[in-house]
Amino acid sequence: MDILELDPAWCWSPYQPEAENSWDRQAATHLYRRAGFSATVDELDKAVGIEPGELAHELVFGSREPEVFSTRMQDMVDAMIATGDVTRLAAAWLYRMLQTPNQLQEKTTLFWHGHFATSGEKVQDPIMMQQQNDLLRTHATGNFHEMVQAISRDPAMLIYLDSANNRKTHPNENYAREVMELFCLGEGHYSEQDIRELARCFTGWEVKNRRFRFNHYQHDFGSKTILGRTGKFSGEEAVEQVLEQPVAAIFIASKLVNFFVFDEPVVPPVLVEPLAVQLRKDGFQVAPTLERIFSSNLFHSPFSRRRKIRSPVELMVGLLRTLEMSVNVNQLATGIQDIGQGLFFPPNVNGWDGGRSWINSSTLLGRSNLVYRVLSDEKTRFAGGTLEQFLVGHGVGSLRKAANWFVDHLFAIDLDSGRREELAGVIEPSSPDRYRQLLHALVTLPEFQIC
Repeated sequence: MDILELDPAWCWSPYQPEAENSWDRQAATHLYRRAGFSATVDELDKAVGIEPGELAHELVFGSREPEVFSTRMQDMVDAMIATGDVTRLAAAWLYRMLQTPNQLQEKTTLFWHGHFATSGEKVQDPIMMQQQNDLLRTHATGNFHEMVQAISRDPAMLIYLDSANNRKTHPNENYAREVMELFCLGEGHYSEQDIRELARCFTGWEVKNRRFRFNHYQHDFGSKTILGRTGKFSGEEAVEQVLEQPVAAIFIASKLVNFFVFDEPVVPPVLVEPLAVQLRKDGFQVAPTLERIFSSNLFHSPFSRRRKIRSPVELMVGLLRTLEMSVNVNQLATGIQDIGQGLFFPPNVNGWDGGRSWINSSTLLGRSNLVYRVLSDEKTRFAGGTLEQFLVGHGVGSLRKAANWFVDHLFAIDLDSGRREELAGVIEPSSPDRYRQLLHALVTLPEFQIC
């Protein structure tokens, strides 16, 4: 069946396992990979004893960062900011992704980072870039209207899209265009005249001392006509006018489905209409829509499982979380940037294309090399010990058993027993690095790039 043939009502109805064994570790792992960055063995052991809908609810609404962890993270971020180097912020964020109990918050923050793409290459200020990251985290699963209002006044965004120099005598149209095309409505749902009129609403919006400032003298207080309505709109009122368009909910629902469910160049509007209806009903609160996605028939069906290519961040953070690895996060951040996903440095205002664009001969080799460097680093630890000690702790004491354990816990696409034994058979059994060699051989396979 093609995706266009799916019944939207069935897609977003609550998933009920049809067979006793259909809600298993693989199904739970799928949920953890999409609603976060994978799960530890202990998390999976608990997950299989919980109903799918209950687990989805817990992941969306039940996880919070302990205050002691938030304090530790702030200390780390402050240390990175003190270097004056924007690139150092990525290390702190990766550490947070690895360690936070609120996995969905970080996964959704990553989604919004690509949606409201802003690059440190132009902003060149770690304080403002971190302020934006904190803003996205604060609103990650909250109210989309509030997030758009906040991002519209965000200093890093104002600088990135040249809106900090928006004057009534010469309105800059960059932010006005992107707030409609990329952030809220999508192409084809506005006119060039709408862009010009919307730009006038943002005149006088400036940045002073890394904070938003409204310059009364540079604002155009005249009447504007935007998307069919006329008035002396302020910037805030103009943003609400954009968000009131019926297509806004369809656009955001489609982006959420594309990120969390499957890689599709175009998500049919009719497919996501029930989610759009819920977004509007909930006043654009994102969390209830995410819960519905993660507890739906479509999410737990073959149309979702094994239908996404892991981004560099998902690849590495997922691997590290499952194996409870501790690594040099500065080197990890550099390595992830080298293979195409530099945090705080999206390639352009469109963010990362994702999907198949993640994979080519160069990036596959780069992924393999990065995994090798991480595994070969003598300081890398697995739950505080060696990889062999980690495996023994989970009842794994041979290469054959290790191959089975790695595939069962790390792969979305199964490898038949013949391929597992073949890979284990080429590793020298007496080599002190035999388990690392096996792990590297497995995670560089094409099948591992799919989740």
